[in-house]
Amino acid sequence: MIKENQQLLNRLNALSDGLIIFLMIPVSFWLRYQVLPDARVNMSLQRYMIIGLFYTVVQIGIFFAMGVYRPFRHARLRRKLSEMLVAFLLGLALLLSWLSLQHMDDYSRQMIFLWFGLSFLLLAIKRVVLIRLMWHFRGKGYNLKHVLLIGSGDMARKYLRKIETEVSMGYHPLGYIAEKDADLCIPWLGGYDRLEAVLEEKKPDEVISAVESREFDRTPQICAACEKTGCKLSAIPIYAEYMTSRPQIDDLDGIPLLNMRRIPLDNLANAFIKRTGDILCSALILLLFSPLMLFCAIGVKLSSPGPVIFAQKRVGRNKKLFMMYKFRSMRVNPKQDTAWSTQKDSRKTAFGTFIRKYSLDEFPQFWNVLKGDMSMVGPRPEIPYYVDQFKEEIPRYMLKHLVRPGITGWAQVNGFRGDTSISERIRYDIDYIEHWSLGFDLRILLRTVFGGKFKNDER
Repeated sequence: MIKENQQLLNRLNALSDGLIIFLMIPVSFWLRYQVLPDARVNMSLQRYMIIGLFYTVVQIGIFFAMGVYRPFRHARLRRKLSEMLVAFLLGLALLLSWLSLQHMDDYSRQMIFLWFGLSFLLLAIKRVVLIRLMWHFRGKGYNLKHVLLIGSGDMARKYLRKIETEVSMGYHPLGYIAEKDADLCIPWLGGYDRLEAVLEEKKPDEVISAVESREFDRTPQICAACEKTGCKLSAIPIYAEYMTSRPQIDDLDGIPLLNMRRIPLDNLANAFIKRTGDILCSALILLLFSPLMLFCAIGVKLSSPGPVIFAQKRVGRNKKLFMMYKFRSMRVNPKQDTAWSTQKDSRKTAFGTFIRKYSLDEFPQFWNVLKGDMSMVGPRPEIPYYVDQFKEEIPRYMLKHLVRPGITGWAQVNGFRGDTSISERIRYDIDYIEHWSLGFDLRILLRTVFGGKFKNDER
């Protein structure tokens, strides 16, 4: 049985992180002034150690505040590392801002960045080693969390499939309680009248309630049995398939309210970080690539009669309409608001084919980003004609409008662009919306630049 020692483990984890960060100060000092060239000591090691001590405490506090020490039995390794990187970058920004406000100009920036890089590298290696060790031991049958399942419906079966395929999570089902034997892949331990006796006999680490709506009246009995035997109870809501994967529980003067559609970007800090990044990136791209955009504008104007910019209504965040801009790649035609383009579309101009091949037609959308209509990363915006059609045909289609649409997105870098499956595209869009992080955005941007293309979808 697993004992509830998570708080102690978190403290040990934080303590070891702090020691690594602090001990990297003398190592970085030695590398900067003994190994690298042009070594001129402007600030003593003692002063670095004093600054580093306060920074280490602040950085560990940021780790706790940003959830870096949450249990990682359910977490993906990549996600844990991206969370830690964002927390580290925030700590570094605070440190550099404080040094600037204190007018401490005698510190070595190379020394600071060496310290940051070494600390992050060692903490990342530590987590990779720990997580992979846990995966190995769980695969061998150690460090398992023994669970008792209550219910035998669709959600109970889905839960069993998940823990069976994700062996690294380390869950071992002892059996299940249900009205009758439903022929699941684990032992049936009896009906609800046997629940308390089974809990006393099996002593599970956790009880998972996955009862169906018709059995919901069993909930008081389940709660009472778990409380009486001292077993931890977790419940899969009967409306789980309609919820986000990370719901939030609010408190209305003692009444818990389950927010079924709360997403990371509902958090003001997350929204501020994303919007700030959008403004900085779009402004920089518009400035740096203005000569290339001038070339595109001249090429479009010479290629065929009509405007240089193709402006089209799209559905954005909260279902608000906005005008999305692109360099025109087709001849002006009456079907541009209702017909998808294809690879061999007769409406394309020769220059239009060229700019679409290299995604140069997308550059005006950075102006949409700067205005706030769009984001660098997000679900691709659709025209109203297709939104009205897809919302009736594709389950959860309208959830994509909870965030700003993007120039590129998680669906696009996974190959779902153009004339591809709308339902699969929405699945990726919802996955992005529910699991947004700054690291996730950076990953998508890198894959867009180095491993994929923007979606060309002019109608």
